[in-house]
Amino acid sequence: MEIVSRTYDELCSLKTFDERFEYLKLNGRVADITFGFDRYLNQMFYKSLKWKAIRRDIIVRDLGCDLGLEGYEIYNSIYIHHMNPISKEDILDNTDYLFNPDYLICSSFRTHNAIHYGDESPNIITERRSGDTCPWK
Repeated sequence: MEIVSRTYDELCSLKTFDERFEYLKLNGRVADITFGFDRYLNQMFYKSLKWKAIRRDIIVRDLGCDLGLEGYEIYNSIYIHHMNPISKEDILDNTDYLFNPDYLICSSFRTHNAIHYGDESPNIITERRSGDTCPWK
């Protein structure tokens, strides 16, 4: 399997949200390949002071915008997405993928989950109709 390294510079060359989403989407599952039963490593990593500092820097760089795209401000929890999924070995070996800003991007919860699990852009808006009382459609 060929390993594709996604970068912030390449991402920024894409001008639309949908192009950026297509570039990042994985169509995979989060914990299977990356951590499985070693999830405690992942949790310790995300609580570290070093991670909290780079997280803050990425939010400032991306102006708190989804996929770093102005006009897509995130008004609730901001996720910092590793554009190249990290593994147990990345944490144990302290690889460049962990803290290098060129491999990190701001995302909303919805976008982050769509990158990992979805097959459609989370930017798609369903048209509401009269009598539609289901708020999550």
